[in-house]
Amino acid sequence: MAHNSEEEKKEDYLFKIVLIGDSAVGKSNLLARFARDEFYPNSKSTIGVEFQTQKININGKEVKAQIWDTAGQERFRAVTSAYYRGAVGALLVYDISRRLTFDNINRWLNELQTHSDMNVVIILVGNKSDLKDAREVTTAEGKALAEAKGLFFIETSALDSSNVTSAFQTVVREIYNILSRKVIQSQELQKKDSGRLANGKSVVLQADDGNQETVAETKKGGCCSS
Repeated sequence: MAHNSEEEKKEDYLFKIVLIGDSAVGKSNLLARFARDEFYPNSKSTIGVEFQTQKININGKEVKAQIWDTAGQERFRAVTSAYYRGAVGALLVYDISRRLTFDNINRWLNELQTHSDMNVVIILVGNKSDLKDAREVTTAEGKALAEAKGLFFIETSALDSSNVTSAFQTVVREIYNILSRKVIQSQELQKKDSGRLANGKSVVLQADDGNQETVAETKKGGCCSS
């Protein structure tokens, strides 16, 4: 398929990614830093759901990441299943300077797994790594929890931009890798089935139209890796 024409410049894939975690751990600033390279030191929680889109090129394919932020709802335990629906990736964020936000990770993880219809690629994010003197959660503790739960792990700082891009790109790249493996598997299955079925028909996984339902279908049965 040619990639030079203007018509081919639309995104090849659309991935929905959610930001979850306790209030004031820096989710909105992580998104602002990644999407617009901005930081709001006096940002206040807002009510509602907000999202930003960011395009990322992976192996010559243009991926559009649609990143959703709870925007204050977590304060009222009002994050609903609609927020998680269709998500194929998640950043589970805590504040390294507030132990309670780390202790609540399991609750958020359970909620994510309860409301998601598939296995979601998850990265555990210890935010505010710039607050070295105020640290209450060690890097080793974060890594240990991530390993125990089968999650990716990274520490970030929305203030000084440390690892922010890497956190989002890690999730997007892993979703893409899982999608690619599923497509390859389906093509191999198609070849095998085409020789077996008397009527010559086989079910083929369509993965090039870029819609979100395709991505979700492809992710079913997939599994996040650590």
